[in-house]
Amino acid sequence: MKKAKTAKGVAEKQAAAKLLVNVPDEYVFYCNDGQVFRNMGELSNGLKHMSDETFSYHSNCDKHDFSNWLKDVVGDERLAADLVDAASQAEAEMIVSARIKFLQSE
Repeated sequence: MKKAKTAKGVAEKQAAAKLLVNVPDEYVFYCNDGQVFRNMGELSNGLKHMSDETFSYHSNCDKHDFSNWLKDVVGDERLAADLVDAASQAEAEMIVSARIKFLQSE
């Protein structure tokens, strides 16, 4: 039984680490303000410095660019779902930052 828990823990660590690495160059996120995001950490940092207008351009009732990128490219469906309802870039940054901390602690 203990061996199964260890294997599960290793698998969870590997899955978490995979979510935090850079995406292939052809899948980076190009923000309309010129920022380029290659991973969750860059997205989190970019959200800290992003204007409300830029955030609204990519995340509104018609578009969910950040969430779609996180789901379809990065592969983090949980974070993508949490980010859909973020009302501001500050809230989005807190959500992404918290997810990164969680994944790093796995």
